[in-house]
Amino acid sequence: MRGVVALLTAYLVGVFALAAPAQADKLRVALQKTGTLGWELAVVKAYGLDKEAKLDIDAVELASTDAGKIAIQGGGADIIVSDWLWVARERAQGAKLTLYPYSTGIGAVMTKNSAIKSVNDLAGKKLGVAGGPLDKSWLLLKAYALQNGVDLEKSATVLYGAPPLIAEKALQGELDAALEFWNFAADLEAKGFARAIELAQVEKALGAKGDAIVTGYVFDEGFAAKKKDALARFFAMTKKAKELIATSDEAWAAAAKRIGAGDAKTLDVYRKRYVAGAPKRSVAEEEEDASALYQTLAKIGGEKLVGPGKALDPGTFYKGAEDKAH
Repeated sequence: MRGVVALLTAYLVGVFALAAPAQADKLRVALQKTGTLGWELAVVKAYGLDKEAKLDIDAVELASTDAGKIAIQGGGADIIVSDWLWVARERAQGAKLTLYPYSTGIGAVMTKNSAIKSVNDLAGKKLGVAGGPLDKSWLLLKAYALQNGVDLEKSATVLYGAPPLIAEKALQGELDAALEFWNFAADLEAKGFARAIELAQVEKALGAKGDAIVTGYVFDEGFAAKKKDALARFFAMTKKAKELIATSDEAWAAAAKRIGAGDAKTLDVYRKRYVAGAPKRSVAEEEEDASALYQTLAKIGGEKLVGPGKALDPGTFYKGAEDKAH
C-alpha cells in the first residue's frame, strides 16, 4: 500500500510540475523617459508580448542617456540603449560591454533655406550643431565636408548647443541650418523644415555599405553568457513590437501616448522615421560598417572621442542571439 501511495504522490507531483507555468526570466531595463524603447515596451505590455516571451521586464525610466550609462556601469540595470561608439570606447578602456543592433535612426541637417542642399552650401552660413565638438554626427558631417573640399569650422559659423536649444533657435530663424538628432529633426520636419543633408547618406559616403546602426541594446558580456536564451527572447519580443508599431495603428496609438507632441502631422513623421530606423541587416554587416566609420571618427576625433582603441574592438557587437531575433 505504501508503495502505491508513493507512486501516486510522485505522479501527482510530476503532473503539478508540468502544469505550473515556468518562471519568467527577469530583465532590468533602464530607459530614457522620452526614448523610443519606452514606445516598444508600451506595445509589449499592451499585447502581452512579455508573457508570450516568458519575460518579466522591470523597466526603470531615467531622465537622460548618461543616467543609463551610469546604471549599466554600476550594475543597476541589465540592458540599456546607447551608441555603439560609446560601447567601443568603454571596451577600449577595459569594460566588457557589448551591443545588439537597435536602430539606424540618425539625424539630418535641417533648414528652411531652399538654397542649402549640400555641404558646399553651408559655407558662409550659421550652422547650429546639436551636441558638442565631439558629437559623432558632427564629426561625420565635418569629415564628409572635408571630403568635398569644405572646412566647416573655417567656412561656416558653428554654434553648439543642446538639441532643444538648437531646434528652438532654428525655429526662431536665428540659424541658417541645424544639424539635429533624429527626433528633433522629425519635429522640425513636421514644422516645414527640409532635410537638406541626410546623415545616413553621409555615413555611406564615408564607407558604410548600408544604413548603419547608430544605437543598440547594451549589456555586459557576463550577463549575456548567463542569460543568452532570455536575451534572444527579449530581442525577438522587441522586434515584434517594432513590427506592430509599423503595421498596426492600434499599436502605434499605444506607443504614441509616450510622445509629448500631440498633432497628427508630427506623430506621422515620428512614426515614419522610427519605422525607417528598424535594423534590416545582419550583425556582421552592421559590424563591418561600424568598423569603417570608426576609422573615420578615430582619425578626426582622436583619443578624446574613441579612447585608446585604434580599431573597433571585435567584441563590440554581440552575435549570440541572431538566430532567434532575426
